[in-house]
Amino acid sequence: MKKLERLFLKSIIDPLLDQFQFAYRNNRPVDDAVALGLFYILQHLDSPNTYARILFVDFSSAFNTIMPSKLFDKIQSLSIPQSICLWILDFLLNRPQVVKIGDNLSSSVTLSTGTPQGCVLSPMLYSVFTHDCLSCHVRTKILKFAADTTANTASNKF
Repeated sequence: MKKLERLFLKSIIDPLLDQFQFAYRNNRPVDDAVALGLFYILQHLDSPNTYARILFVDFSSAFNTIMPSKLFDKIQSLSIPQSICLWILDFLLNRPQVVKIGDNLSSSVTLSTGTPQGCVLSPMLYSVFTHDCLSCHVRTKILKFAADTTANTASNKF
């Protein structure tokens, strides 16, 4: 299953993602995200009477809060074949989960939100889920690294 997930990631999803998502992608290390964020801020600080602002956001339990039906809509909007969209939806819905402590097993609970822990696809599915979180203002840049997001902006007003 993991090989199929990796094939899906490399050939279909990665090229379609937001260029400002740096996590879980080849040749997009966190250093690049930090350097780009600093570049935006320093660029504005060099201008007279300009203020730079940064908002840091860390979404807690990000992978656990993904709603498969909304993710399905977002994947479809990327023009991914319907059969693959349905496969992902089926993959995320009605997943049984048990907890094991020592020799004891809990009763099974069926999950229909979030992505499976330890799954190759989970991080990228989160990236797809948030790929349309883009800036609508030319002076604001949104940079993402997994569930961490920064919004960098400049203003002439304090």
